[in-house]
Amino acid sequence: MEIVKSAQSGTMQSSDLMIFLEPAEDLLIDIESTVKQQFEHLIRAQVEKVLELHQVSSGHIRINDRGALDYAIVARLEAGLKRACADHS
Repeated sequence: MEIVKSAQSGTMQSSDLMIFLEPAEDLLIDIESTVKQQFEHLIRAQVEKVLELHQVSSGHIRINDRGALDYAIVARLEAGLKRACADHS
């Protein structure tokens, strides 16, 4: 999949997150979180796993997390990818 347009997914409610996707030449993942010091590495690992699964190798992904669990991170990122990518496979 290739990120070809800007898109977003999610909410700013507690236990959720907002994901913003934009086209870019390289892969850049920015994470802001209410629990960044404790869990940034786990959030990043979950995001990288989904991106690898969908073969996304470039794009700017910004995450504003409010304590979302893994399943919410996956769901929000996949919804955002469907909106931002040309290939919906």
